[in-house]
Amino acid sequence: MKLIAIVMLSLMCTQVWAGPAAWYRWRSKLTGELVCRQTSPGPGWDRAIGPFKDPRCEFLMPRH
Repeated sequence: MKLIAIVMLSLMCTQVWAGPAAWYRWRSKLTGELVCRQTSPGPGWDRAIGPFKDPRCEFLMPRH
């Protein structure tokens, strides 16, 4: 029982260090339009620029 509690607590603690997902500018293959999203809008889009820290794709994330 103690082992299960220790495992559960350690799993919850790892969530504290998880950072936010990055944002990217996606370019439409059809029109060239740019959108800012965390995931691809669909099969007709290519990742153009990123990663960014904000949902407006203004601030690039620093490279480590």
